[in-house]
Amino acid sequence: TVAETEEKEAQKDYEAMMAECAEKRTLDSKSLTDKEASKAEMQGTLETSEGETKSTAKELMATQQYMASLHAECDWLLQYFDVRTQARTDEMDSLTKAKAILAGADFSLLQLRTGSSVARARKFLQRA
Repeated sequence: TVAETEEKEAQKDYEAMMAECAEKRTLDSKSLTDKEASKAEMQGTLETSEGETKSTAKELMATQQYMASLHAECDWLLQYFDVRTQARTDEMDSLTKAKAILAGADFSLLQLRTGSSVARARKFLQRA
């Protein structure tokens, strides 16, 4: 009787412990499933971010190359600015003289010796 009572109580304790363990296993299994899903989602996000990082790095490299080419072009323009300005001035002068010749001006007697005389001749030709 005492042994039977103790055995019944032990059986109840065992069944309660087994029920608790089953419930804990269920909760642990659900937690593991949730964590695996979260891990898979994070891995997907990581792969997407790595792809975006590579794409952004390629775009950055292309932009830097473009900036370098613009810089080289700008350096060239600055380096030859005076030469190009002089060439345009000479061309404008030549066109002005050609226009004056077509209008009937005669340059055969005109002699240019100094820069100031060139400026005077240019003013004269611009009036024509």
